[in-house]
Amino acid sequence: MLKYLKYYIILVVILSTLYSCGNKPHGAVAEINELPKIDPDYSGITIPVNIAPVNFKIIEPGTAFMARFRSSSGAVIECTGRNGIISIPLKSWKRLMFSNKGKELLIDVFRKDKGSWSHFKTITDLISPDPVDPYITYRFLYPGYESWKEISIIQRDIGSFRQHPVIENSVAEQNCVNCHSYNNGRTDDFLFHLRGSLGGTFFYKEGKFRKVNLKTKEMKNGAVYPRWHPSGRFVAFSSNRIVQQFHSALNKKVEVSDLESSLVLYDVERNEIRDIDLTARENYMDTYPEWSPDGRYLYFCRAPLVSENFDYRAVHYDLFRVSFNPETLIFGEAEQVFNATAINKSVSFPRISPDGNFIVVTLHDYGCFPIWHKEADLWSVDLQTMEASPLDLNSNQTDSYHSWSSNGRWIVFSSKRIDGLTARLFLSHIDENGIAAKPFILPQKDPEIYTRILKSFNVPEFSTLRVDVNPGSIGRSVAEPALQAKWAGK
Repeated sequence: MLKYLKYYIILVVILSTLYSCGNKPHGAVAEINELPKIDPDYSGITIPVNIAPVNFKIIEPGTAFMARFRSSSGAVIECTGRNGIISIPLKSWKRLMFSNKGKELLIDVFRKDKGSWSHFKTITDLISPDPVDPYITYRFLYPGYESWKEISIIQRDIGSFRQHPVIENSVAEQNCVNCHSYNNGRTDDFLFHLRGSLGGTFFYKEGKFRKVNLKTKEMKNGAVYPRWHPSGRFVAFSSNRIVQQFHSALNKKVEVSDLESSLVLYDVERNEIRDIDLTARENYMDTYPEWSPDGRYLYFCRAPLVSENFDYRAVHYDLFRVSFNPETLIFGEAEQVFNATAINKSVSFPRISPDGNFIVVTLHDYGCFPIWHKEADLWSVDLQTMEASPLDLNSNQTDSYHSWSSNGRWIVFSSKRIDGLTARLFLSHIDENGIAAKPFILPQKDPEIYTRILKSFNVPEFSTLRVDVNPGSIGRSVAEPALQAKWAGK
């Protein structure tokens, strides 16, 4: 028996060697003067030095395939795949990337068809020395509105393919989990909302969540769309009453509109919530707060208050800001930053760069909830000149939900450019002048996974540390009674 086992092992080794040699280009190799078709498209992009391997599938006819990854240091990775799937070894990839910071990454794709090998035009990418934050946290759910089934908040390690759930609503009686927020990517200041029978706002600290009911009897509406003050002491929220309009149009399922909205401020240390008392605020709807990096300004989206029988297509939000004194908690007079109404557009989701030089918004035709708006694009406002312009990363499908890395050199955003229905996460390098490089989809271990998953990835947030929780601790926190917030001054 051992004798036959020995011969079997020798035969397997021989066949494996022959297959490996036969699967690599040899003999005369024809040149094809065009780029290969690969999916996802990782050609002509700028990638962070600490990104996971950009695995892809070669979409070309053939019986054998190979991809060679190389750079000026002389390091080379060769990956073969009979079905066109190129899976790059993680350790080899990391060595190649970190030894070639700031240099070109060259990708040569070969295919064997009808017994002959061909070489496509070389793909040239750039390995940016600017690292990206090591984690992205996102909401993972089906792209509908009629069910809260299987909603989770996932944290993904960008440098590998590891990920873990921060919360799955299966431990919360299928309640809706949403509106997660970090303080400048710091996981010691993190929160998420839970809506439904076990509803509340959950604040994360030292590995535990504290459940709070932010709505007091003095408030007409609940608190949503949170943004942390850089100090970690305050969180600005919008308090909204919304209505949904359902469409029969295939490409726009539902419209979400404000009937009224205002801004509120929560003091985490004192467990107190109060109105942000802006001048003439009863005449406006104020939503989507965003703090400046120094905490001295609060940016937000503002529209005139709607009448009872309003036309949702006529509602336009502009970008405003107001000064803030964190010692006295006094806000100044509101000033307009970007007049979107003047170009018959509306803004939402303002996100400011860590250096305070740019603020990126989602620009769309009307309203305040653009995820079903095909025309939604990302625009950047230069806060030195107050000039607004579209970023060079937009598509002809919905582009929205964006977040800055802590070094201000990367943006992650949600886009429906693949199929017009499901949102995927894309990254783009942003240079010191605010110019965006060609975006690329978040790499996955299985490059075909995006063609099989029907769920959307949205509300991405960069972070620098891991949220270290487990389903048991989450389940216990969810089941606990909520701590009632106090109305300030009571």
